[in-house]
Amino acid sequence: MPIEPLRFLYDIQEFMEAGGPVVRLLMLLAIGLWAMIFERLLFYRRVMPGMLAEIRAAWDGRTDHTSWHAQKIKRRFLAEAQRQIRGPLPMIRAFVALCPLVGLLGTVTGMIQVFDVMAVLGTGNAREMASGVSAATLPTLAGMVLALSGMYPIARFQGILDKETRRLRDHMNLA
Repeated sequence: MPIEPLRFLYDIQEFMEAGGPVVRLLMLLAIGLWAMIFERLLFYRRVMPGMLAEIRAAWDGRTDHTSWHAQKIKRRFLAEAQRQIRGPLPMIRAFVALCPLVGLLGTVTGMIQVFDVMAVLGTGNAREMASGVSAATLPTLAGMVLALSGMYPIARFQGILDKETRRLRDHMNLA
């Protein structure tokens, strides 16, 4: 059963309104996180193979592979490849770690809302208290889901970094 695009957008808007301003902040974090993830995917598919081929060709084109100077050049090639393959991986990790913390901030602000309702109206207004509890739990949920959704790409990107660096190092040791 296909999802109606307008209904889906309405549900997202409703979720953001129910969760309060912290959910809006989490939406911005999600956009930034997934923009970096998609950038890495495009880099690995389109840019990295050519970059690694250039580094291998530059190393293979050298006549000297064993001198002290050649070893320093090899280390520079490896470090540059690692830096480019890693790209924004540390920033992606930071965003993933930040998401649950921002979600907890939403929990705190939502509970403050509950306590404000209790202070003004007492404990007799269950509807208003439930609204505050909802505003407290939705940002936590959103932060955790967002963090979990970023865990697989981090592991995958780290694996690619390790594998390609190892393959390049092995190629340079055999050449």
